[in-house]
Amino acid sequence: MLQKTPTNGTTALDLAIPHAEGVSNEEFKAAMARLAAGVVLVTAHDPDDGPHGEDVGMTATAFLSVSLDPPLVLVSLRNGSRMDDLLADVPVWGVSILSQSQRHVAGRFAMKGRVSDRLLFADLPCTRGPHSDAPLLTDALATLECRTENRVLAGDHTLVIGRVLATTLSSAEGGPLTYFRGKYRTLG
Repeated sequence: MLQKTPTNGTTALDLAIPHAEGVSNEEFKAAMARLAAGVVLVTAHDPDDGPHGEDVGMTATAFLSVSLDPPLVLVSLRNGSRMDDLLADVPVWGVSILSQSQRHVAGRFAMKGRVSDRLLFADLPCTRGPHSDAPLLTDALATLECRTENRVLAGDHTLVIGRVLATTLSSAEGGPLTYFRGKYRTLG
């Protein structure tokens, strides 16, 4: 806690700057909505779901590079979400960095309460990651395959830190898909 020297009969406690724990959910969300973020599709293959397994996908905006040596990335997953539960059991996963022309993909995988992702992948051009078996979008700006190195509980989310096993760059035209003030946006 930051404190100043008291003057005029006030005490140090009177001048203490309070911690931001009094910030409401709405205030916090409104402030964070002003931070532009890239949009990715996080994917994994659940080998135990059905006779051939099932592909699972989730739109994420809380994704970032953590380290160059070793190459590490981080994705934030809501506790108890299907992807959080799956990545607790399946150590390898994929990330497709979405282009501005893939807004429909972001919206599709951001839907809450869906039972199955099978139909969501049906018409998307994908390849299987050789390291993760996760579906990777062939027309994404770039794809990464990752292996979970660490999971950190942080409030109502889990921070999953993954070692990057492989990357692929595409020749897709256009810029990245971004998320700003509650909407998907493009640069330019």
